[in-house]
Amino acid sequence: MSADPFSDILRLTQAQSLLTGGFTAGGAWAIRFPAPDKIKFFAVVRGHCWVRLEGQPEPVRFETGDVGLLSAPLWSVLSSAPDVEPVDAMALFSGAGRALAQLGDGSEFAHIGGHVLLDPVSGPLLLNALPPWIHIQAAAPQASVFRWLLDQLVQERAAGEPGAQVASTQLAQLLFVQILRAHLKKAGPLAAGWLQALSDPRIAPALRLMHDDPARTWHLEDLAKACAMSRTTFAFHFKAVAGVAPLTYLTEWRMRLAERALGENATPVAVVAQTLGYASESAFSNAFKRVTGSSPTAYRRALQLAGTSGRSSRSSRSGQAPVAPAAPPTPPARSPQCA
Repeated sequence: MSADPFSDILRLTQAQSLLTGGFTAGGAWAIRFPAPDKIKFFAVVRGHCWVRLEGQPEPVRFETGDVGLLSAPLWSVLSSAPDVEPVDAMALFSGAGRALAQLGDGSEFAHIGGHVLLDPVSGPLLLNALPPWIHIQAAAPQASVFRWLLDQLVQERAAGEPGAQVASTQLAQLLFVQILRAHLKKAGPLAAGWLQALSDPRIAPALRLMHDDPARTWHLEDLAKACAMSRTTFAFHFKAVAGVAPLTYLTEWRMRLAERALGENATPVAVVAQTLGYASESAFSNAFKRVTGSSPTAYRRALQLAGTSGRSSRSSRSGQAPVAPAAPPTPPARSPQCA
């Protein structure tokens, strides 16, 4: 692995961002999008609009450069004014290959959007750590980066140069990473979990060590020393931030890596155990069953019975592991966030 835990998790969950379309609008207009089955993101590249989400009593105004990320299955309405009756997005974008649409009269408003695909087995590790809704405002400290990315996305889509699809995908991936970074840097505490742990500089050295060498037999003293804390202070602070004790975090991270190895190749269980630092296959199997509720052999068999095609389709919300692994440290409730 690497000494960058955030990148490790993005790689493990196979987060892949895709730019899927957009629309221009003018006059009085409104459009209703159905609840997504994937993480959805969008940005206002020109003009402004109102955004209303299912379950929210009041709409939120989006200005040029504002970006939103929706990770919960909630319908949404974008409009020029809160009282305009919306048209159905599915009807507006119907037709083979139709990714861009025109709504209303004029083009003073422009929108682009996309979604994020996640691995059906490991994807919930990221999905469950996110709030249902994130709003990054154009006035945020990272505004210049967002503005550049949005400008490049618009140019790539408009110019139609060779390689535009690949370039757009890479830019969309950068946009997703920037959204997550901005969320981590937002004011106010996050709920206990690995996402908050990644944003806490006091325990960052310990996280880097565990991710850089998960197979090593780490002791609490080693991790505390790396963070310049006493054992007691380190253990207390780590659990308060991450939601679990340091060595429990290490075990759960090892099991996420084991799930990937068991699902992606035919490596013998004994080899997986050795790779992750376990002295015996039985010790690894006991740890795996304690965390996931299933033995490694049964877990692999269940994945095989479910069919490998389920992994390649990669739905971020509908696909789940046949044997559900224990949930990673996650917030007890998901509430809207604004950065």
